[in-house]
Amino acid sequence: MQLVLERRPSIALPTQEWRPVDFEEFAADRLPALTRYATMLAGSREVAEDVVQDALVKAHAKWKRISALDRPDLYVRRIVTNEFMTLRRRRQIATVSLAPDFAETVTRGQAPSHEETSADREALWAELARLPRQGRAVLVLRFYEGLSDNEIATVLDCRPATVRGYGSRALAALRIDLTDWRQTAEEDR
Repeated sequence: MQLVLERRPSIALPTQEWRPVDFEEFAADRLPALTRYATMLAGSREVAEDVVQDALVKAHAKWKRISALDRPDLYVRRIVTNEFMTLRRRRQIATVSLAPDFAETVTRGQAPSHEETSADREALWAELARLPRQGRAVLVLRFYEGLSDNEIATVLDCRPATVRGYGSRALAALRIDLTDWRQTAEEDR
């Protein structure tokens, strides 16, 4: 007996024509992509889940109007972006980071995971977290989501030239900070 799984295409790919669906179907289909996107913005899966949940609550309240749009997925992505941008203004999120020596005692005797052995990835996450929210959003939308400047401008509600400016400043900041980090790492060796 052979099991054949039929892969259902995403709800709103650029090449597909949008068909109205109910909110539950939309949310079930787009939740993983929205969570990945928010995780890249926030740098934390827990914060990302909160942002996506708040965004979906807002989208549900306006679903009749949103579902009539050509690309409701872009509108909901914009809600997620706005929720992330206003997150720090609305509430303070207390985070507790483990000291390196404490983390070592907890995991002593276990094989290190890929995440623990990847210093470059951790440094990049740290540098992305230090970027302004707009710059981080532009980099995530451009390099992770693969959107063009015009599409990013639509999501961020600004002009394409502003998107290029945010992106340029964010990339310049990353170049400077990562160059300094690499020089420090090489001196420590």
